[in-house]
Amino acid sequence: MRFIGPLWGIAGVCLLIGSAIYRLSFHAIEAIHMGLTSWQWIILVGFSLFMLVAEGYRGFQKKFSPRTAARVRYLRDNPKPLHCLLAPIFCMGFFYANRKTRITVTILTLGIICLILLVRLAPQPWRGIIDAGVVLGLTYGIVSFLILTAKALTQKEFPHSPQVPQ
Repeated sequence: MRFIGPLWGIAGVCLLIGSAIYRLSFHAIEAIHMGLTSWQWIILVGFSLFMLVAEGYRGFQKKFSPRTAARVRYLRDNPKPLHCLLAPIFCMGFFYANRKTRITVTILTLGIICLILLVRLAPQPWRGIIDAGVVLGLTYGIVSFLILTAKALTQKEFPHSPQVPQ
């Protein structure tokens, strides 16, 4: 259980993010194949850069990835059957987390669901432009999660808190 839980947590988080990258990529590719105007290319590049910084760097690398990697490490060091069984959602902070983390994760998840529903209403190429930026941000995020998780599992000290109840 000491290794299965963390592996399942890592795999589950990667599968969740990876499936979003896979599904959204088709809309981005479709928009590019439709042919974009000069202004649409400018918006695509600008929005992609914005998403790399806002979602990838600030959202994932600075917040989600360190906390989630710390929770993978915590799961390795403190395996409990329920935590291991539900490792992906444990690692993301949906349960057995301090109150602030649970509230943040829940609000962020609801916000993402609302944004997904709104973006689905956008016609091409705009939906593809938005999805291209999201794909880049998510790709940055999954890479930062894997790098920080490797550090969390191999270094003697990991400076980030798993934000579990005290």
